[in-house]
Amino acid sequence: MFKHKNQRVGIFIDVQNMYHSAKNLYRANVDFGKILETAVAGRQLIRAIAYVIRSKSRDEKNFFDALTNQGFEVKMKDLQIFAGGEKKADWDVGIAIDMIKMAEMLDVVVLVSGDGDYLPVVEYIQNHGRLVEVIAFKETTSAKLIERADSFIDLSKNKKEFLIIRGYAKRSS
Repeated sequence: MFKHKNQRVGIFIDVQNMYHSAKNLYRANVDFGKILETAVAGRQLIRAIAYVIRSKSRDEKNFFDALTNQGFEVKMKDLQIFAGGEKKADWDVGIAIDMIKMAEMLDVVVLVSGDGDYLPVVEYIQNHGRLVEVIAFKETTSAKLIERADSFIDLSKNKKEFLIIRGYAKRSS
């Protein structure tokens, strides 16, 4: 896909999806700053939003602050815990609505998630004349989402660039 400096880009990161994918696949953390840089790719950044779940853990304030310091607008919602102990935490609908609302101001929508639930919103945005790029780990990304995206960046192909172990050292491929 052709990228040029005049394209207006919006980036929407499903932090929970990326966090769990990196933990399950590589026992590592995601370098969201590097993902932001890769997603922008020298183009005009209009908005970069990281959607997070607040669970009252000790380290999350530092993590949320780090996202803000890297240039993300951080949107939070609280982890829901139901009477039976079941937990629910996702931003799928909120992210989809934001993508639709902002698409008119953008040339390119970058979705950072592998969740196949986003397929209808990706199709909707494409049908309204916008490009949709997906960035995620291929092993945990819906094949239909990869196929439908105008471009797909597989973070697993460059693990040492996009992963952090123990918050400090980069993981080697």
